[in-house]
Amino acid sequence: MKIILREDVETLGTAGETVNVKDGFARNYLIPKKMAYPATRSFSKVFEEEKKLKDNRDARATVQAEQTAAKLSNLSLEASVKVGEEDKVFGAVTAADIAALLADKGYEIDKRDILLEEPLKALGIYNIPVKVASEIKAEVKVWVIKE
Repeated sequence: MKIILREDVETLGTAGETVNVKDGFARNYLIPKKMAYPATRSFSKVFEEEKKLKDNRDARATVQAEQTAAKLSNLSLEASVKVGEEDKVFGAVTAADIAALLADKGYEIDKRDILLEEPLKALGIYNIPVKVASEIKAEVKVWVIKE
């Protein structure tokens, strides 16, 4: 059975390709999971229309992510920590702490999108990369200061 893939399928191909698969695989798995359409003229038109809508939606999301990245690049956060003798920091500033600071400023960024290699364990100024979208990143300045 010939089908048009609606999305990338690892073993078959990329979205938009027309591939030949066994009838049962198409009818019982790919089509019910909305991963493919039967390869007919009407479904090819439907797929092209979906592709246009998806491209427009992706373009708007990219513009919005770039705007958010620009705002985040100008942002400066202060993380106050307890320190002991000789300014030795108790604990550390983690990605979750930075996510909470961003939430206080009105940005909902998941802690997994904060690309912190290791927790901040010393006083100072750090530029922390934040993933806004799949290909768009911004750097947030974090000041680790005494409490």
